[in-house]
Amino acid sequence: MPADRDWLRTALDRLAAEQARSADTHLLRIEFPAFPGIPIYFKDESTHPTGSLKHRLARSLFLYGLCDGRIRRGQLVLDASSGSTAISEAYFARLLELPYVAVMTHDTSPRKIAEIEALGGQCEFVDAADQVYARAEALAAKLGGHYLDQFGMSERATDWRGNNNIAESILAQMQREPEPEPRWIVCGAGTGGTSATIGRYLRYRGTATRLCVADPEGAAFVEGWRSRDKAVAARCSRIEGIGRPRIEPSFRFDVVDRVEAIGDADSCAAAWLLEKITGRRFGGSSGTNLVGVLRLAREMREAGESGAIVTLLCDRGERYSETVFNADWLAAQGFDIAPGMRRLAEALGLSVTD
Repeated sequence: MPADRDWLRTALDRLAAEQARSADTHLLRIEFPAFPGIPIYFKDESTHPTGSLKHRLARSLFLYGLCDGRIRRGQLVLDASSGSTAISEAYFARLLELPYVAVMTHDTSPRKIAEIEALGGQCEFVDAADQVYARAEALAAKLGGHYLDQFGMSERATDWRGNNNIAESILAQMQREPEPEPRWIVCGAGTGGTSATIGRYLRYRGTATRLCVADPEGAAFVEGWRSRDKAVAARCSRIEGIGRPRIEPSFRFDVVDRVEAIGDADSCAAAWLLEKITGRRFGGSSGTNLVGVLRLAREMREAGESGAIVTLLCDRGERYSETVFNADWLAAQGFDIAPGMRRLAEALGLSVTD
């Protein structure tokens, strides 16, 4: 037992040191011509060492498993993932010298698969998104591994009252801004952990800030939130990381003030537009968030309201060079994003050549 405690102490020290090295992510302020008095802030989570907001979640899942006594020296760890969480988990598994396996669908971005393998992880493939959970759980039972279970554990593994969670970070970074308390925060719904953490923290702090989830049309969170039916089944989105086909255990309806359903083609168009605006590429879920922000900003403008809106830039767009940023893939999906880009740019007050 003392040896195990020594290893645990070393593992926790490594995670703490990694967090200190990672520091925090940037909050970018952009004022669009069409929305005077409504500045938009982008929390750039792509600058984490593993390139996405899932870096925070993966660290929390490992901390939870370690302190709960379920991750031990040399133990195999596994999870079900659409890719970005698996990259972050593989990073932390390597940090702690633990073997790692990710279960995902065959159509996961090849770039994500390569990043997982480069970090020493292995990938196990299934045909459909709704098969990942059972396969990961079965493998953990068969191999004596620990199933991290991001979809079931994300809302409880993250300390929603603080400890450098994303909500605490946003509000702290906004303190010196002209509008320190945002009118809205906009995020997607992958595991449900981010929306649960933000929604809870906003209530805990007693703010008037409201939370909007922007999710793909027909996704489970969209349909379930409207009906409050947790048994609803839905199609899987073509926007990786969000648009789940089922209501995940970590989804919390009652901390979300509004849900906006976004078409996949619009999400892709907005991702391309973000590159023109920022000079950098971000994934399709960041495009989904931008469309949600645009809808809220329009309503505020029409109501004569001012105030800030904060949203997330979720992950690096380079991971989607074979999908969202690939013309052949877009054509295969039936997406002509040029009209959507023009429409979105004009709505923001930008010229189509900007």
